[in-house]
This record gives sequence, structure tokens and C-alpha cells, in this order.
Amino acid sequence: MRSEKEREKGAKMNLPNDLLYTNDHEWVKIDDGIATIGITDFAQSELGDIIFVEFPEIEDEFEREDVFGTIEAVKTVADMLTPISGVITAVNPALEDSPELVNQDPYGDGWLIKLALRETEDVSHLLTPETYGKLIN
Repeated sequence: MRSEKEREKGAKMNLPNDLLYTNDHEWVKIDDGIATIGITDFAQSELGDIIFVEFPEIEDEFEREDVFGTIEAVKTVADMLTPISGVITAVNPALEDSPELVNQDPYGDGWLIKLALRETEDVSHLLTPETYGKLIN
């Protein structure tokens, strides 16, 4: 059961309506078969100050829920999971020198990776903004 303080925190989170979400607090935006992936405002607030992001190599291939890297905050290190299967096409180079962008702008400049979806990839397991909002509230 979540405390009143946790519910209030979730209610104040930025939650763009044009994205899909996961139970693991990642967001996904799909454009022309390329998925841009990052962590949600809720996730970055739970992690605290982010100080390092470890990325996969371009062209690495991942299955859904594979660990593709880690994100390090002052007090913890967390695995990052691929919410969908595909091949890495880009990593966010700005995070190498400025990992705090994930805290400052998780849905914009703080994106993590881009990957090319497989043609057969099913994204029906991803959550709508409304469903994700209920999860964090």
C-alpha cells in the first residue's frame, strides 16, 4: 500500500500523453519503426541525482526485458531494461558528459536509446498514459 506522500508525488509527475509506458517506469515513443526510450519522470525522481549512464553498442540486438545498460545515481545503480525487442540505432551522446539531463528533462534531452523495432514486434504490452498514471498514483 502506498503512503499518502507517495500518492501525492505520483500525482504531480509529468506524464506526456503521446508516449507509451512500462511497469518498470520507462517511456517509449515510436516513429516510423524507431523507438526512442527513456525513463519516466517518476523513475528519475525515485533514483535521485543521476551521475552516470552505461550504454550498449550501436547495432547490439536485444529481446524484450533484456538489460541494455545501467543508470547510476548517487545512492544506487539500476539496470535498464528494453521494453521492446530490436536493434540499437543510437544512444544519447549528451548523457556522457551531462547525465543529469535525465533528471532535468527525462522526456526530451534526457532520452536514453533508440532502437529499430522488429517488423513483428508487438507493443500491446506497453501502457497508455492513463494506465501508467494509475500505476504511480
